[in-house]
Amino acid sequence: MDKPIQPIIIKKVKKAAHAHHGGAWKIAYADFVTAMMAFFLLMWLISMTTQEQKIGLAEYFSPEALSPSTSGAGAVLMGTSLDKSGNKSSSPRDARVIGQEDGTRRATSGRPAAGLQAHLSAAASIRQALQNVPEITELSRNIVIEPTKEGLNISLMDEYGRAMFPENSVQPYDRTRLVLEALAPALRRLPGRLSITGHTAAARPGTVRAVEPWALTAGRALAVREILSGAGLPNDRFSSVAGRADSEPVFPDNPDLPANRRVTITLLNGEPPLPPGVRP
Repeated sequence: MDKPIQPIIIKKVKKAAHAHHGGAWKIAYADFVTAMMAFFLLMWLISMTTQEQKIGLAEYFSPEALSPSTSGAGAVLMGTSLDKSGNKSSSPRDARVIGQEDGTRRATSGRPAAGLQAHLSAAASIRQALQNVPEITELSRNIVIEPTKEGLNISLMDEYGRAMFPENSVQPYDRTRLVLEALAPALRRLPGRLSITGHTAAARPGTVRAVEPWALTAGRALAVREILSGAGLPNDRFSSVAGRADSEPVFPDNPDLPANRRVTITLLNGEPPLPPGVRP
């Protein structure tokens, strides 16, 4: 008698799957690692940056260097004082860019109203002449115009990353030449003789100058005079051309800052009238 066939039973045990934990922690960890890399990169850059560069970066991002109005303060308007009173500035941040009203009041206190108005009109004419040349818009921070006791100063100043002359050269960049050629017609229409003075920054400790600073600044001042003369200014309009080396820094506490390298064109005040019967 055959035995009955019994069915084969296969028992399968299903394991319960673990609950899904999500990947949010991975994103958070990646953000943390990225932030740490950025932090250590920043620390490395700071350690490799000179004090001069740190001052320049702070000056560039300082809100005080920005004008809240659209009058043009901080560009080809009023700025750092370049006369002797301005040399008392303690730091770039203290003396970098000021508003038109404050700069005019500081540089022209005690000046007759007629003389002040003449300087303001001359500054407006020069600013307009520069604004008409779009090729030099990027140099607006390099051009500082300010009334002083001697007259109206127009300074072409170096800035971090943008110089007006090649290093150790008396011949300016083409962009600087464009600025001077744009200035010439406005200066020709204004009364008064011109004084041109070259300045440079002090050498950093431990460095040796490739060019003697007195010759360098005098040569740059002469080059500016030649460009202005070639652009139509008569020779009898020039009163003096001089180089001051690094003897008159804009920032005495930081004499090696790039802004101390500059050429200043001064539209001199007119000679005061002499009393009757007195001859020069």
